Amino acid sequence: MMYKITGYIEKDPETGLYVGIVPGIPGAHTQAKTLDELRDNLKEVVELCLEEMDPEAKKQIPEFVGIQQLEVAS
Repeated sequence: MMYKITGYIEKDPETGLYVGIVPGIPGAHTQAKTLDELRDNLKEVVELCLEEMDPEAKKQIPEFVGIQQLEVAS
C-alpha cells in the first residue's frame, strides 16, 4: 500500500541541522545536514515505522490538512 505522508521540518538553531518529524507516526523523526539528506532519512524512518505498525494503527494515521501561522503577544 502507498501512503502520502507529510513531514514537518525545522532547522535547529543550536546544531544547524534540519530536523524532520511526521506527526501521527510514533518514532518518525530524524535529522540531517541538508534537506535532500533529511528527505531520504525521513522516508527511510517512516518506512521502518510503518513496517512495525499494527494494521489497525495504520488506518488511524492522520490526514495532513494544513498549517496556520499565528501572531501572539508575549
